[in-house]
Amino acid sequence: MSEFENVTASELHTATPGPAGEPNAPGQPHTLEVKRARSATADAWHDLSRRPLFWLAMLITLVALVMAVFPQLFTSGDPGTACQLSNQNAGPSGPAIFGYDYQGCDVYTRAIYGARNSLLIGFCAALFAGVLAVLAGLTSGFFGGWIDAVLSRLTDIVLGLPLILAGLVIMKRVDNAGGGNTARIIAFVLVLGGLGWTTASRVVRSSVISAKQQDYVQAARMLGAGNGRIMWRHILPNALAPFLVVVTIALGSFIAAEASLSFLGVGLEPPAQSWGLQISQASGIGKVRTNPIPLIVPSTFLALTVLAFIILGDKIREAFDPKLR
Repeated sequence: MSEFENVTASELHTATPGPAGEPNAPGQPHTLEVKRARSATADAWHDLSRRPLFWLAMLITLVALVMAVFPQLFTSGDPGTACQLSNQNAGPSGPAIFGYDYQGCDVYTRAIYGARNSLLIGFCAALFAGVLAVLAGLTSGFFGGWIDAVLSRLTDIVLGLPLILAGLVIMKRVDNAGGGNTARIIAFVLVLGGLGWTTASRVVRSSVISAKQQDYVQAARMLGAGNGRIMWRHILPNALAPFLVVVTIALGSFIAAEASLSFLGVGLEPPAQSWGLQISQASGIGKVRTNPIPLIVPSTFLALTVLAFIILGDKIREAFDPKLR
């Protein structure tokens, strides 16, 4: 018997005797440990938790969400009524930490309340685009054949439409028809979501084509599972990771698109508040020369929020893709 086999548990000060063949059993070195294999999601989270840029983007995203849902936590002012011409272009004072704009409104309060409509439009548009992308990509990738050909050509057609130009034309028609800001918000969601689902659809389609060739799908089919069950219970969960990454990045793009259209004059109208509308109202050359703060503040809020969503999606993509780690 070798010297290693004569080692007993009493000689290992950290060992606890256990069944033969297991760690810390007599005759086993106390440094031997059994590590359970992590799932892909757990492995991705382990990688994300060590990325400072991910946590910074997550912090900015959470602050923006809380600001949109509970603006009263950040300011006690009212952007619709707390405007006095006597405060026109006045400097910081009291709760108005960024001063007042050309209408005598608190710049900080308006920027806080502007987050609600901007994020609402972005999230609803991303949700609508995500539903369209899942339905089109899952159907196209699973069935193939002429269904795949038709949906792929439809995707190409929509992808060829410039988002801003198409949105400008459609929103102009909505403005001419009237209906108020509620109709404009619904139109924003339909336009941005209806034109922004193509990239996510292609990602879902490629993931479905790869997943449906796996053994577990063939086993489920042999056990009598129908197409619907296989698509929604077996294939779709394995295609969600890259899909969520694309939708997260698209969310930032939708928020920027809403601001761009509002800046061009086809978005929301006062008394509604949004970052794009505030940028549009403060962007005159004379206004910028007199007081640039009303333009800088909402632009900074918008840029940080959009950048946070894009970085968040990019870091999640890197975590789920082993080739990028």
